[in-house]
Amino acid sequence: MKTIPDSFGILLAFVAIATIYLRHRSRASKLSFPPGPWEVPLFGNIFNLDLSCPWDLFTRWKSDYGNLVGLNILGTRVIILNSHESIVDLLEKRGNIYSHRPTFTVLGELMNLNKSIMLIPYGPEWKECRRLEHLALSTAAVKHYEPMQERVAATLCMDLIEDAANFYNLVRLNSARVVLHIIYGISPRVIDREYITHAEETMRIVGESSVLGTYLCDFIPIMKHLPHWVPFQRKAAEGRMKIERMVTTPFSRVKQEMDAGTASPSLLYDLLTGMKAEELTVETEERIMWTTASMYAAGAESTAGTTNVFLIAMALHPEAQAKAHEEIDKVVGTIRLPRLSDRDELPYINALVKEVMRWHPILPLGISRRTAADDVYGGYFIPKDTVIVPNVWQIAFSPNERYPPDDFIPERFLDNEVPTTDPSLWAFGFGRRLCPGKALGETNIWILIATLLAVFDVSPPEEDVLDPQYEPQLVSLPKRFACRIVPRSPEKVRLVQEALL
Repeated sequence: MKTIPDSFGILLAFVAIATIYLRHRSRASKLSFPPGPWEVPLFGNIFNLDLSCPWDLFTRWKSDYGNLVGLNILGTRVIILNSHESIVDLLEKRGNIYSHRPTFTVLGELMNLNKSIMLIPYGPEWKECRRLEHLALSTAAVKHYEPMQERVAATLCMDLIEDAANFYNLVRLNSARVVLHIIYGISPRVIDREYITHAEETMRIVGESSVLGTYLCDFIPIMKHLPHWVPFQRKAAEGRMKIERMVTTPFSRVKQEMDAGTASPSLLYDLLTGMKAEELTVETEERIMWTTASMYAAGAESTAGTTNVFLIAMALHPEAQAKAHEEIDKVVGTIRLPRLSDRDELPYINALVKEVMRWHPILPLGISRRTAADDVYGGYFIPKDTVIVPNVWQIAFSPNERYPPDDFIPERFLDNEVPTTDPSLWAFGFGRRLCPGKALGETNIWILIATLLAVFDVSPPEEDVLDPQYEPQLVSLPKRFACRIVPRSPEKVRLVQEALL
């Protein structure tokens, strides 16, 4: 039997691939980009953006343009995904195309955040950083942190008993405790408040710089060569210095303690000591340093924001708080505080935690992606290098025939007849870029909320109206607000004291 020469077989394969590609391009050329607002010549849709609350604007556009909204920002193609279905179809089912990050010239290049796993392109470097994260944040690993999480929740309660008026700062401090202890081995009672304040200021700059349309330089990269006195250049220089300090300070501290033989157990300690001397190169150390810093930034910000959203919700909805109190007292009793092992026995608390996450998503637009190749979806052509924005706010506030989306109603998550999408499916990202700290974040939020409910009554301020406002940033945290946080009884105070013995 005659065999086809290898060269001829390769030629046939090339022709077949070329034919498929040309057919795809031919089909794509007949398809249009998703519809969107009318474009101004040269400028595109830059004037359509509302940086004060972009997720609300994008959600309103769904009724006009559909699940995919196409924009042109100074020549950069952008698509807003306005449904859970489209987000899953593209970011999860087509992860090989939709797992890259956009190019943030200011935040990434000028502020030097390109080394963070948040902005690293999908590829070998990203996968190695991801592997390091999973060592501490897998579901199995997180189980080891539960006793510490329960103790930190009790510590926050004691802080609030002693200084309730300072609750906003205490919540943020507490959120940092868990993450700093796990990653760097820093004891919750020896937290460096100056470092945490600096980290918060740094994350505020990062959050502002991550919002689509904040800097024209992100759409016109040549602007990065403008002189240092230009406003965005001054902001970039400030951000670069703050980011460098935030990343290097705790890393250097652990390294010094290791040299002195006084380092506490931590993820960073395990990573540095678990490698052979020849493997621990300068490049490897830098990767570990940036990976651990990224884990701190993500964990502390989201936990603090969600906890403060919870306090707002309880102050404004006493009926939900009363039901939660009743369930905790009935199931847990009055002789101890809630534990993570109680989760399965507290369905209303579980529903309330989900409703807190849904009522104001901390990451309302997720983190944008960039297409690695041309694609076709829903009858539309999506070119390579299109910026993809998953509007999770729209998922959270999707219309419901029984439960108004603007209302705080935990019962929506107990209703099997009219189901509501579980926030755990969208609050921590999607597909290959899913937050590796999801398991830790969920347990952190649950134990904090359950413990606060067991110990305190939360109500509006006596002489003022509670009208919460939120930061219009990538991470949308509640701005400072006032509320009353009072122990439910002397017995509850005693339980907190006993938990900390």
